[in-house]
Amino acid sequence: MNPIIFVVVISLVCLLGFFNEKVTKLTYEISLMLFSVVIGGILLLIVTLAKGRTDIADVLPQSQFINIERFLMEGVLCFMLFAGSCHMKLSGFRQLARQISVLAFVCTLLGACFYGFLFYGASLLLGLNLSLPVCLMFGSIAAPTDPIAATSILSKFGLPKQLSFLIEGESLFNDGVGVALFVCFSGMAAASSSGGFFTVMLREILGAVAVGAVVTCLCFLLFRNTKSKTLGIFVTLMTVSVSYAICERLSFSGAIASVICGILFSYLRSRFCQNDDAEKAENFDSFWETLDVLLNSLLYVMLGLSFVHILQMEHVVMLSLIAIAANFIARCGSLSISSLLMGKIPDGYDRLNFIKLLTWGGLRGGLSVALAMSTKELLPENSYSIILGGTYAIVFFTTVVQGLTMKPVYNRISRSVIRHQSK
Repeated sequence: MNPIIFVVVISLVCLLGFFNEKVTKLTYEISLMLFSVVIGGILLLIVTLAKGRTDIADVLPQSQFINIERFLMEGVLCFMLFAGSCHMKLSGFRQLARQISVLAFVCTLLGACFYGFLFYGASLLLGLNLSLPVCLMFGSIAAPTDPIAATSILSKFGLPKQLSFLIEGESLFNDGVGVALFVCFSGMAAASSSGGFFTVMLREILGAVAVGAVVTCLCFLLFRNTKSKTLGIFVTLMTVSVSYAICERLSFSGAIASVICGILFSYLRSRFCQNDDAEKAENFDSFWETLDVLLNSLLYVMLGLSFVHILQMEHVVMLSLIAIAANFIARCGSLSISSLLMGKIPDGYDRLNFIKLLTWGGLRGGLSVALAMSTKELLPENSYSIILGGTYAIVFFTTVVQGLTMKPVYNRISRSVIRHQSK
């Protein structure tokens, strides 16, 4: 990233965050995206007036001084994916293991499939020429909820402890499930366009898995045998960056290798580092949590500033509405089926109110955008712009609209739960 652009973006993160803390007091992620969209709109208006043009298509390229794709794909993506997958710990959620597993695995799978079929039907009606594997891949991008946004927003409403654990557990684990589904469906999409499903799987996916596993196992020997908490962090940075670099060199999927590194590191730590110095373990968790929040904060601001990017899509309003509606229907449908398999819902919630809460609380974030942008080399330009624009619309709507209205929705659901329990 250009140093000047980085200075601008990190300054906006700090200034907007401080302004929100002292004045508006919105949820952090909501404030970053909302205010950045306003700033992006003002910049577009200034460029339009300065150029004296009325056609927005003529001025859009000149108003986009931030290249999110380069920001993500040139090194940052691997750290975002590692940070999102290295905290997958089952120990804290043993009491709700069944419920979390159903939500993270079954609900995410059903949501991706429901969304894919819905968007495929819409693409046929609009003549978009998107294949079913591409639409299913889009579903896997839209399905995982964002752990940072969901936890920070819902924690402010005094959510019951077990229900809060359940929502946090789902959002933590379904990132990995969503990426696994993305790997599967993107392999199908690549095979349908380039020929040979098994060739693609062997080259891009299994190659990435092998590289991530080998590099992680070797680097973990250093991590396990050092007592320095700082050196341990450096080893994790080396692990994910080396894996990503090797995969990029060999035309494997660097994104998949990064997730494999995170998941495997989490497993190896829980297996072999249980008796480690508590300070070293805390340092690992706090570093990657902080880095995750930082990278997502930068991404939220950049998304807001570049949100006008979706205006370049054909049928932009129709496609955005379809993407948002399909996401809402898929989330509600997948939760309805999953709730039947969960057993007892915690904290006295009945199924209907539980479905309402998690449907409206299913926020999407940086991972969805990162996965969408990673399809650029896989899809034709037109299909890529549809996937990216639709993902933008979903992330904006769930973060800003659903996030801002979450408190009244939760209060209404809480009153309904109390009435149901009193009967």
